[in-house]
Amino acid sequence: MTENAQQEPPAPITELPTQYAPADVEGPLYERWVERGYFEADAGSDKPPYTVVIPPPNVTGSLHLGHAFEHTLIDALTRRKRMQGFETLWQPGMDHAGIATQNVVERELGKEGKSRHDLGREAFIERVWQWKGESGGQISGQMRRLGDGVAWSRERFTMDEGLSTAVQTIFKRLYDDELIYRAERIINWCPRCLTAISDIEVDYQEDDGELVSMKYGEGDDTIVVATTRAETMLGDTAVAVHPDDERYKHLVGKHIRLPLTDRSIPVVADEHVDPEFGTGAVKVTPAHDPNDFEIGRRHDLPAIAVMDEHAVITAHGPFQGLDRLEARSAIVAALRAEGRIVAEKRPYVHSVGHCSRCKTTIEPRLSLQWWVKVAPLAKAAGDAVRDGRVKIHPQEMEKRYFDWVDNLHDWCISRQLWWGHRIPVWYGPNGEIVCVGPDDEAPTGEGWHQDTDVLDTWFSSGLWPFSTLGWPEQTESLAKFYPNSVLVTGYDILFFWVARMMMFGLYAMDGTPPFHTIALHGMVRDQFGKKMSKSFGNAVNPLDWMDKYGSDALRFTLARGANPGVDVPIGEDWVQGSRNFANKIWNATRFALMNGATVEGPLPDASAMSSTDRWILSRLNSVVAEVDAYYDDFQFAKLSDALFHFAWDEVFDWYVELSKTTFQAGGESAEVSKRVLGEVLDVTLRLLHPVVPFVTETLWTTLTGGESVVIADWPADSGFRDADAEREIGTLQSVITEVRRFRADQGLQPGQRVPARLTLDGTALAAHEPAVRQLLRLQPEGESFTATATLPVAGVEVALDLSGVIDVAAERKRLAKDLAAAEKEKAQATAKLGNEAFLAKAPDHVVEKIRTRLAKADEDIARITSQLDRLPGA
Repeated sequence: MTENAQQEPPAPITELPTQYAPADVEGPLYERWVERGYFEADAGSDKPPYTVVIPPPNVTGSLHLGHAFEHTLIDALTRRKRMQGFETLWQPGMDHAGIATQNVVERELGKEGKSRHDLGREAFIERVWQWKGESGGQISGQMRRLGDGVAWSRERFTMDEGLSTAVQTIFKRLYDDELIYRAERIINWCPRCLTAISDIEVDYQEDDGELVSMKYGEGDDTIVVATTRAETMLGDTAVAVHPDDERYKHLVGKHIRLPLTDRSIPVVADEHVDPEFGTGAVKVTPAHDPNDFEIGRRHDLPAIAVMDEHAVITAHGPFQGLDRLEARSAIVAALRAEGRIVAEKRPYVHSVGHCSRCKTTIEPRLSLQWWVKVAPLAKAAGDAVRDGRVKIHPQEMEKRYFDWVDNLHDWCISRQLWWGHRIPVWYGPNGEIVCVGPDDEAPTGEGWHQDTDVLDTWFSSGLWPFSTLGWPEQTESLAKFYPNSVLVTGYDILFFWVARMMMFGLYAMDGTPPFHTIALHGMVRDQFGKKMSKSFGNAVNPLDWMDKYGSDALRFTLARGANPGVDVPIGEDWVQGSRNFANKIWNATRFALMNGATVEGPLPDASAMSSTDRWILSRLNSVVAEVDAYYDDFQFAKLSDALFHFAWDEVFDWYVELSKTTFQAGGESAEVSKRVLGEVLDVTLRLLHPVVPFVTETLWTTLTGGESVVIADWPADSGFRDADAEREIGTLQSVITEVRRFRADQGLQPGQRVPARLTLDGTALAAHEPAVRQLLRLQPEGESFTATATLPVAGVEVALDLSGVIDVAAERKRLAKDLAAAEKEKAQATAKLGNEAFLAKAPDHVVEKIRTRLAKADEDIARITSQLDRLPGA
């Protein structure tokens, strides 16, 4: 904790407003937490460490529901651990987001009629830093709105000086260990952004295209191939068939004519070809397809590039200079004119990759790039999970992780951008190549120049768990807070960010993995389970819901839907329901304070407590244990649900209501219950705090006079249990619930008073008669009392006098009408289900609907009959 945290606590609030207004509370509370240094972490502390890194959001980004969801879960974990006495570090920061940021600044330049080339590299990078300072990072303010308890003094940026040193250091080490190399390979190329992009930056969608089957060769040497990218045939260097395919054995090893060119190409046999798909023959274009590239390597085929970086045809001939889509149509037309087209299918729906930034269709392209040799790194990443050093939660996600790291291809790390970590390699005039570390002098002199490419953003974010702590320096923070305790992230980036952090962490930190546990969550979807997207019209700005309902309401809704590894549906009405919960907490605490609830002094001895007091304390300790177990298992939905039902149902709807008569009566029992109620609220508010921090802070400091619930102790299970009290109150609840149901069935208004005789003597419920009468609006029986309805419930008897309270004749007439309608419905459904001819013809869903109607009719008949039996004079 910082020095600021030692100042005098604020004067406690002695009164609560009648209504909770989140907008008046949340901002000032958060700033006070930050000013007091509650979220800072001391590397010199002797407390056990608990570390979580924030998955660094893009500097160009803003808070979306996915961020709000993930941040809510991490904040809940870290707030609880802080309360448990851990030196807790939630490490914040942002990613420089190479392509996204460069695109933003280039668009700004475009408005001025300029391009980055007009400025030159250095001036352009300076312009990006200027944009970052003025406009980037708006997400930081939004994180404050959500209540993120991050250590702001430790905020990092992937392009800051320290992280840049870490990037250069690990590049140099990997290069010296021959784990980084430069080679021509097929990469994802964006013709708009003019750079290679990673797999995660490719969005696949179903597009309408065309499938064209065309004939290569002449006479008996004819072979038919099909393609969705006819323009690439100009770069074909072979046709491949399966070695066991009898149809083409006579062609293997021969050369056939490639249409529209003056070249002939070989027919090769390769086991990659599926003889059952299409014609069993595929065109091979090594320079424009990753599978074809591998076939080309196996058969020593040339790779002929026929497109430039803008996806414009460069092959000599009539198609030179055409855009790839223009060339596609022109080439199909030319093949058709030669009689080479065998079949054309339009539209042909197939999966097509698009640049996630600009939505341009990506082009597989043979290019000279820098690569990481991942085999040894990926093996180490797999072994760390297999031998238990790292746990993946939920465990069923392990298979997906192994499927990825066990089959990982070498990683293309170079990007043809200006914004990013420039590759620290210099080239000399005579072909020299020098990799420069942060402590090395870069070569100078005529003819020497640095590589113009920058590194993939995932390269620097892969170092995040240790670079943010000062690595490669052996800092106090690195020694204290590495490895991370847990990584909380979406299953969608398990393969990309998580795998890279595992590889780099194990490599750089001498075999110590970057975290002990990987806790994977799902994606936020709309209330119908559909992916949220602006194009779908269902995207939600979380700030709108926070403005309308408060940050706690949004957080509680998100946490209550968070089952491990499962997608989370969310709708506005659910957020509204969580707002109602916050209001319920507020109103119940306000009532408790008005009635003298207190936390002063020790709890009275159990022998001085009523069974109601012992019941709620027994339940409280059970819930503490239950919530702890759910937290340790990352079961946010279950712990939120447990707290919701305990707070609303048991504390507010039962204990507070049952205690009202005690408070009204006064005396020693009332003083005991006031202390018990204070204890229950104190613990409940502390249990709720990690998920709903703002409302609980206000209420807890008011109730206890404490400095802040943020630094309060996490509740511990005292071990107190009272099974007898739990059974007794359970019976009491059954009686009250059953009588309430009967009153509702008879059409009585909730506040309408009814004379009643309670036969409770000799039972454990005798002491509860005042509470029962108050909760059920039951008057004393009086001299003229006549028991017109008797309810035996849970071993006790409740006799009611409904004469003069309801019109029995009218009620009997209404119920008889409802009973006749239900019996008619049952007869009709029974007749249809007994008709064999109908059952033979009707669709399954129609038959199922009628069965449902029959079951409902049976339920209605039983319910109405019971109501009629209970009417006076029955």
